[in-house]
Amino acid sequence: MPDPHSRLIDFPEALEALFSRMGELKIVLGPAAAPDVDRVEQALRDGLAARERGDVGRAVERIGQAMDLLAGLATHADPAEGAMMRAVAAQFKQALARGALGDARETAEVMRARSGSVVHPRKPR
Repeated sequence: MPDPHSRLIDFPEALEALFSRMGELKIVLGPAAAPDVDRVEQALRDGLAARERGDVGRAVERIGQAMDLLAGLATHADPAEGAMMRAVAAQFKQALARGALGDARETAEVMRARSGSVVHPRKPR
């Protein structure tokens, strides 16, 4: 039986954009937050790598962890923003759990936008 989540990690652009901006997040949040930003970066790296190797379960797990860690960072910078990010991270994980690709894509985009990263569309091959 195919993995019901196999199609859920078909939207890496927002996650890759977020991953590429971790250095900027360290600057914005300051040196004290650098270890936490590194943990977000590692979780995203692991999730994207798992996606590339076809390990959908691990990809979903690590990307969800990255969203939780990012929400924690937001809480330190701005408690209201952190509360919103925690809610969005929870929505993201719930959407993945129920196989709702559109909802998961939308919440990943909200997390990406709130982080300040920009998506640059891929050129067709």
